[in-house]
Amino acid sequence: MGKIIKYVMLDILRNRIVLAYMIFLALLGFSLFNINDNPSKGLLSLMNVVLIIVPLVSIIFASIYMYNSAEFIELLVSQPLKRINLWMSFFIGLSLSLGLAFFIGCGIPVLLFAANATGIMIIGVGILLSMIFTAIALLATVVTRDKAKGIGVSILIWLYFTLIFDGIILFLLFQFMDYPLEKAMIGFSILNPVDLSRVLILLKMDISAMMGVTSAVFNDVFGSSIGMMVALFILLLWVFFPLWLSLRKFNRKDL
Repeated sequence: MGKIIKYVMLDILRNRIVLAYMIFLALLGFSLFNINDNPSKGLLSLMNVVLIIVPLVSIIFASIYMYNSAEFIELLVSQPLKRINLWMSFFIGLSLSLGLAFFIGCGIPVLLFAANATGIMIIGVGILLSMIFTAIALLATVVTRDKAKGIGVSILIWLYFTLIFDGIILFLLFQFMDYPLEKAMIGFSILNPVDLSRVLILLKMDISAMMGVTSAVFNDVFGSSIGMMVALFILLLWVFFPLWLSLRKFNRKDL
């Protein structure tokens, strides 16, 4: 298992796309902090980028990598290896590599210019999002054999979590604005890891006026400390649940 993880990590870290991703985050981070005199403004701008770019790169790159490694996976399955160890090795290798690329590219500027609680939260959330969307990518690839269809499904999932979800929430708010929807909004927010990540960061910034609809309700109901603990726990579930489903499907899949 350790050898497979090492092979996957070395293979990914040499990939030009991952290197470009890391350099892009570094250039963006340094630029945002140099443009804004206030580190808080730089963190806020960086947060908006992290919540869009990190899920996109993680889910698309992980999907493409798994499809390109299909023959290698079939070869390993034919060896006396447990499927759970094989699948977990790919997940850990992908997650660590993408998380490391994010930490080097985004974490270094944050630690240099804004090494506070909010900056640490952005780094932690970015690593969690890398893990979450890697797990979702593994689920998409094991469900769909066709590469083009699988990548298309991954893009649709990213669009749902980053754009479509908030549109649905706003539509529901306008349609049922005469009814108390606080508890419903909290329930809907649990269904979106990107929105929960925004909650964690903005709770640390303590700027509820700039928060989205579901995030503001989350803050009002739970308060900062309880809200962060609940949101963090749910984000961890978002890592575990898709990974568990993909592992279950992979164990039963006829390769």
